[in-house]
Amino acid sequence: MITSPDHYARIFLLSHMRAYTSLAGHILGSHPQINGYYEMHLSYENAAALDRQLEAFRQDEVPKPGSRYLFDKLLHNDYVMKPDQLGAADIKLLVALAEPEHTIRSIVHLFAQKPDPDLYASPEQAAKYYVERVQALDDFCQTSDWPYFYFDAELLQRAPEKLLLGLTGWLALDSPLSERYEVFSQTGKPRRGDTSARVRSGSIDRTQTDYSHVVIPQEALSLAQAAYRECRARIIARAADSATL
Repeated sequence: MITSPDHYARIFLLSHMRAYTSLAGHILGSHPQINGYYEMHLSYENAAALDRQLEAFRQDEVPKPGSRYLFDKLLHNDYVMKPDQLGAADIKLLVALAEPEHTIRSIVHLFAQKPDPDLYASPEQAAKYYVERVQALDDFCQTSDWPYFYFDAELLQRAPEKLLLGLTGWLALDSPLSERYEVFSQTGKPRRGDTSARVRSGSIDRTQTDYSHVVIPQEALSLAQAAYRECRARIIARAADSATL
């Protein structure tokens, strides 16, 4: 399907930090029908936001000839998604969660490496972000009538063949998504997703990173585990389709 550059359909991934979303974005953005692979830090509350998205993308990249989709991901509650307010655009929603313990440790490890002290270098604050984000995603899924595809984020590393088959069908792509992906002009740059060497490899690294040195207070971890368990169940129950562990 050939789409006019000003009338791209959209793919939005709603998730949270450290849920393999840079990997997801690169796999999606490497498909010939999909443009975009990083977080644009935009809200989508009206049709004008789609114009801003396209303009922002064109500042860094050139849309692929004959491509169909433009991709973005929203990982923070600061950015709002209202798909029913985006005009006549064809919108495909993806929702993904990762289990809390590894995710929170990964957030702390990432932000502890920054030169200036950061809020999320605190296990308590990282856990608070996780709970609030997971609850916001659940609220969105319960209140929006827009269909979405849910997946457990860990599938990208543990069973990508299962997930990519489901995503290829959900997005009605004319060729399968691949475990190998391109490295783009913004890959690894600050505020463009994962800055580690792993994302620059061009293929899925199935090695689990060990963040066991990060200690999460038990109360904070228990709250995060409860939020994940309860919200995930509700999100899956409302999904039009899903892929789970």
